[in-house]
Amino acid sequence: MAGQVLDFEKPILDLEARIEEIEKFSAMESMDLSDELGRLRERLQVLQEKIFTNLTPWQKVQLARHADRPQSTDYVKLMLNNFIELRGDRAYRDDGAIVSGLGTIGDRKVMLIGHRRGRHTAERIACNFGSAHPEGYRKAVQKMQLAERFGLPVVTLIDTMGAYPGIEAEERGQAQAIADSLLVMAGLKTPIVATVIGEGGSGGAIGIGLANRLLILENAFYSVISPEGCAAILWKDAAKCQEAAMRLKLTARDLLDLGIADEIVGEPLGGAHRNHQQMAENLKEAIGRHLDELAELSMEEVLQTRYDKYRKIGFFGGKDNEA
Repeated sequence: MAGQVLDFEKPILDLEARIEEIEKFSAMESMDLSDELGRLRERLQVLQEKIFTNLTPWQKVQLARHADRPQSTDYVKLMLNNFIELRGDRAYRDDGAIVSGLGTIGDRKVMLIGHRRGRHTAERIACNFGSAHPEGYRKAVQKMQLAERFGLPVVTLIDTMGAYPGIEAEERGQAQAIADSLLVMAGLKTPIVATVIGEGGSGGAIGIGLANRLLILENAFYSVISPEGCAAILWKDAAKCQEAAMRLKLTARDLLDLGIADEIVGEPLGGAHRNHQQMAENLKEAIGRHLDELAELSMEEVLQTRYDKYRKIGFFGGKDNEA
């Protein structure tokens, strides 16, 4: 773990350190300090609830990017059994920014595809900080088509700043690769459940995000552009990222209200990085429930509900504006 501490977390961590100090002192001196500890724990609970129920959009962006936040590879270990990783795009190379493979969630076999960001420096460089090249999206497409062939649902985990924007990615057809992925997902004859687990940035996120159900973690975000990028374009000042985060309507609650997300998956108090196991259990339950619901649909219904979901996004107006 990187041990990252955000500014608004410091009061909580200071109080936790105080509690731990008193616990150690109590044990060493054989003193009963349970009353004092009880008061401090109650104070900690109140402080956590006060801070984490009043987060600004920018603070949620910071939590979504937290260095200790569970990543796709963590969820693979905590949620899936019998995972077999499948590599390569059968054309150029394997892209470490995308992890894919077969496994089981509960009793249901699935094809899992997710962004891989890396935890330490060498790993992050190896998987390009979660920003996939065209071969990453081509790899994802092939695994989705394999899932369709064997009648397996697809589960995707979204966590990326965006697709890699370098010249070599453009030379190998970055935009076309993402467009092809969207086209395949739109017509895939098997259920798709996507979850934004951290940062959902731009086309790199939507490239594996077109689904029957889109879930989003409580402190994750999903946006066409980063707050910093938006601020730089609109105000020529990246320092206005807090205002941009507010105006972009990128939080889980915003996305649910807009009809883009279908469910907000609750995080442990203090954020997903505070308890990986509990977060994985919450997500496993939510994904399993949606897979069970989609399993009741016919292939035609799976395709129609996916079509209907995206037709409704962005619609506004009354009868005069109906198509």
